[in-house]
Amino acid sequence: MLFGYARVSTADQNLDLQRDALAAAGCKKIFTDVASGALSDRQGLQDTLGHVREGDVLVVWRLDRLGRSLQHLLEVVSDLHGRGVGFRSLTEALDTTTSGGKLVFQIFGALAEFERNLISERTQAGLKAARARGRRGGRRAALDSSQVTLLKKLHSEKEHSIEELCKLLGVSKPCLYRYLQGKSKASDLAA
Repeated sequence: MLFGYARVSTADQNLDLQRDALAAAGCKKIFTDVASGALSDRQGLQDTLGHVREGDVLVVWRLDRLGRSLQHLLEVVSDLHGRGVGFRSLTEALDTTTSGGKLVFQIFGALAEFERNLISERTQAGLKAARARGRRGGRRAALDSSQVTLLKKLHSEKEHSIEELCKLLGVSKPCLYRYLQGKSKASDLAA
């Protein structure tokens, strides 16, 4: 069975064009949303995905009606494929129930993975360059070495409660205990 999904971004826009195209394509039921495509959690889309079953085909007028990001499109279509549900986009003439449509989505997936790898490589190169200039990443240490020495001295004197030590040093209890147990070293964490 063919199920349609139509979406517009604002209430000022009209769903008629999409509904007509989906009905002409043979969709028996059409789900709709008035929401931004950037939102992945849309009620109409969730209803659509919950309604389709193995052997069904989800039809959209254009790919951007399903989602704005390639990653989101791939996630939805992969989920559909895993459940035995086909996907068709009328404007782009994509149909994952055909071998050509499957190939196109596999190419989309490869391109998305390539993009993620490029971003990761650029990030790693930037971090390496920053380290070469003497910059260390990460969060600054909550306490410097003199504060750690003071903490250990005050704690060993047993004249102050843990709450008082936390307030004095401006740290949380878990942080204070990490320093007392030697799991946080100011020299290792300081940037």
